[in-house]
Amino acid sequence: MSTSSPPELESPIENCRPADATPVTLEAEALESTAPEYLRDLKRELTDDGLVPAGLAVDACFDEDCSLATQDEIDRVRGYVRAGSFLGVGTVTVEIDDVADSEKVRPALAACAERAEREGLELELAGPITLEH
Repeated sequence: MSTSSPPELESPIENCRPADATPVTLEAEALESTAPEYLRDLKRELTDDGLVPAGLAVDACFDEDCSLATQDEIDRVRGYVRAGSFLGVGTVTVEIDDVADSEKVRPALAACAERAEREGLELELAGPITLEH
């Protein structure tokens, strides 16, 4: 067993070098697919153009007071969270148009936010609902 202290390690952030790339936010509706093959090609194309996918914006609507419709919409959003993770974005912004029953939608969005966090992303909500009561 050694009594010497471990060498001081530098933070990866301290060793960063600036890159000439422009961060962009992608609109989910503009994506042709969320399939990994398509996303891989898109990321390569963006990189070739000097662009870095930093965010993904998703329009969502929970205007039906129906658990099945809420689940369908949250599954669609979750698919974009997965796509955002694959693209390497930092934030997925869900722009919510309408909410029929916030008590049905809030837990679904909270679960989606937890999923995003596990994927290393932040889920931001824009619209008439927040995750806090």
